[in-house]
Amino acid sequence: MNNLIIIGHPNKESFCYNGIAKTIRETLEKHFETVYFIDLYEENKGYEFHPDKIREYKELIQLTDRIYFISPVWWFRCTPMLESFFDQVFTPGFAYKFKPITKKYGIPVPLLKNKKVRTYLTHGAPALPVLTMYFNSVKLRLVMGVYSFIFGWFRTRTRQFWSVPFVSLKERLRFLENVKKDVKFDINRQL
Repeated sequence: MNNLIIIGHPNKESFCYNGIAKTIRETLEKHFETVYFIDLYEENKGYEFHPDKIREYKELIQLTDRIYFISPVWWFRCTPMLESFFDQVFTPGFAYKFKPITKKYGIPVPLLKNKKVRTYLTHGAPALPVLTMYFNSVKLRLVMGVYSFIFGWFRTRTRQFWSVPFVSLKERLRFLENVKKDVKFDINRQL
């Protein structure tokens, strides 16, 4: 199957890049899966993407069966480059359309329902305040406000890693074991 990894972190030494993205890529390649890789910060010099890049990204999305998004959480959102990707690539007519239900109202119809999507978010914060005081707003906004339009309801999976800058190496390795298990599950699900 064709897999697309989209990394939204500017630092190649980061846990997102050198841990999660690397683990996904190595696990897929070990199982002879086709892997395409988009490094948003390396490929784009600003937040307004070149039209050729947007076209290339849309073609890769059409080509792939599974998409893996990786981003740290900055100010309760994904990185600006990943948010720019959502804004410029997941456009009406490509990622979703509106079906009118009355003269003034319509509902979004996802056009990429056939894609399997996983997202990995890393937090500097511990889980307790984000999940309680902030009602897990990062994941909620991403899943309900973006993915439901594009991929459909309850069709994506999001894993969050907490207190990443503060946890031990042993804990980070445990995080990466979960990533490996997820990817292997995805591979086995196709059989």
